[in-house]
Amino acid sequence: MNRRRFMLAGAIGAATAAAVVALSLTWTSPGLAESQPMALPQDPDPLVAVTAKGDVSFRIEVADEPAERSMGLMFRKDLADDQGMLFVFDQTQPVGFWMKNTPLPLDLLFIGEDGKVRDIQQGEPFSEAVIAPDEPVRFVLELKAGTAGKAGIKDGDQLKHRVIAEAGVANPG
Repeated sequence: MNRRRFMLAGAIGAATAAAVVALSLTWTSPGLAESQPMALPQDPDPLVAVTAKGDVSFRIEVADEPAERSMGLMFRKDLADDQGMLFVFDQTQPVGFWMKNTPLPLDLLFIGEDGKVRDIQQGEPFSEAVIAPDEPVRFVLELKAGTAGKAGIKDGDQLKHRVIAEAGVANPG
């Protein structure tokens, strides 16, 4: 009987040690870095929305690389009212977003190559439902939920930024 208890205690000890090693590897593995929010540098130029209420400026981060667009605002827990992320695609194309791993509710503004807002949709935290406009777009601007409404941004409003202007010049209509 004592030998059986000793073997059981040894097995439990070995399992506990293995669990500690596994946890320590998890804490230092690249997987942990993937669950951290990405912070891109703030673009020096503000993005300006031209609305019926007047011009509204936003400080933005520009996500123009595939890895940046893939990560977006995932894991972000806060975003200032005047802050956003502009997703820049290489060409006008159908796009779809989801909110997996995104704890903030967001406004997603789908923007044509000409800088005009084509659609505004809401993103629910942690949802895997696809959020997509009915037409191809070149840009998407993510803002904290409710910001577009408070700023008076509507479909058809013009957004101005150096990146949007450069896209129009590169592909004149």
